[in-house]
Amino acid sequence: MVKLPIPHQGPGDVESRAAAGARRCQGLLLAICLRLSWEEKQSGNLEDYEETVKKAKEAWKVWADIPAPKRGEIVRQIGDALRQKIKVLGSLVSLEMGKIFVEGVGEVQEYVDVCDYAVGLSRMIGGPILPSERPGHALIEQWNPVGLVGVITAFNFPVAVYGWNSAIAMICGNACLWKGAPTTSLVSVAVTKIIAKVLEDNKLPGAICSLVCGGADIGTAMARDERMDLLSFTGSTKVGKQVALMVQERFGRSLLELGGNNAIIVFEDADLNLVIPSALFAAVGTAGQRCTTARRLFLHESIHDEVVAKLAKAYAQVRIGDPWDSDTLYGPLHTKEAVKMFLDAVEQAKQQGGSVVCGGKVINRPGNYVEPTIVTGLPHNAPIVHTETFAPILYVLKFKEEEEVFAWNNEVKQGLSSSIFTKDLGRIFRWLGPKGSDCGIVNVNIPTSGAEIGGAFGGEKHTGGGRESGSDSWKLYMRRSTCTINYSKDLPLAQGIKFQ
Repeated sequence: MVKLPIPHQGPGDVESRAAAGARRCQGLLLAICLRLSWEEKQSGNLEDYEETVKKAKEAWKVWADIPAPKRGEIVRQIGDALRQKIKVLGSLVSLEMGKIFVEGVGEVQEYVDVCDYAVGLSRMIGGPILPSERPGHALIEQWNPVGLVGVITAFNFPVAVYGWNSAIAMICGNACLWKGAPTTSLVSVAVTKIIAKVLEDNKLPGAICSLVCGGADIGTAMARDERMDLLSFTGSTKVGKQVALMVQERFGRSLLELGGNNAIIVFEDADLNLVIPSALFAAVGTAGQRCTTARRLFLHESIHDEVVAKLAKAYAQVRIGDPWDSDTLYGPLHTKEAVKMFLDAVEQAKQQGGSVVCGGKVINRPGNYVEPTIVTGLPHNAPIVHTETFAPILYVLKFKEEEEVFAWNNEVKQGLSSSIFTKDLGRIFRWLGPKGSDCGIVNVNIPTSGAEIGGAFGGEKHTGGGRESGSDSWKLYMRRSTCTINYSKDLPLAQGIKFQ
């Protein structure tokens, strides 16, 4: 692991970082028992990176020789170690990222859950035995680890996304090299310390799960490094495109989880008792800083006014405050830059014909707090509607027909998550079918956010096409060989070719 970086003042100067943060930070860090060293408060440099990669590659040689079920046992122990510190880790996520405490704990729970999933998977991964057309021959698929998996994660989920990648990559036989966001460096160090202790207690090198802390120079080095057998990147579409080009230039493998401009569609037959809390959670949860946040809400014209009125009333009841307070539902944005993006987007929405129903302003209190915002009156193809702003702004739009609104859902460049609310069985299956949603996550009567770890997570188009977590996403962390074994004394050729 490289040198510990200077902690950034990211989330929110929450209740003035000097007040609320200092009030609990010292006790929190002591409770975690991670003994974080503050002697060298600086980011790692490229020399540190080089040393870390070498150690990770050496550690992989040890890890790859361990049978998959035994690797699963180590991952199980990692999950248990995270369970033991779930509340203090959740508090640290809340402190450094700015999300409310219950979401911070829930994020660590995701890592625990995917560890449990990976343990079972460690006894199931493998390829088929295929029928050979040649007598005395066996045809099998052999799956082997790719080697070293680089994982670059974003600030908004500083624990869970690494967990999705590392737990699956590890049972597949890979070593991991993690670069977390610079603004959530304490979380990265804390998680890595927990994992390293489990590895070392099992007399395994801690470098199997290495950490590099640094800025864009480290990320660029990872993207260009041919020793990085797979690079998993979570972040913006803009940066993801640059990463993809650098990895492809060396014919490397990448797994991209990028932006999402997600929509909820509400038909006239929808159960509004489901719609209102779903739209609220999807648009306001994590202060709009999820890649699966609902940014567009399409309402059938017959229920538009009713839903907007009920939603505005619900917005007015959102409890805003210190994310460590158990009564808080909505905390600050992560950085001051995010506040500026929020204000710019609201202004653009007004200029393009939108009306702010509620919110739209900065909250007068210490920290990066803004009002959760609803904007109506914009056309479906307004430029700002097609722009992903990582902030709690929900654009509410009217529609008349199913066909047009399905097309509007699909017309944005991203293709991550989507939801409809309806009781029409035929419409549900049309939504799931080839002319329905073009997203990687397609929901019915639930919001766009809150995915379970058992299903593959990811999206299409400018979302990058990557898949993490459940289903068969394990295949992305392995390489496949088609193997033919001749156990006869003859040499028949395929397709009946005679070569004599």
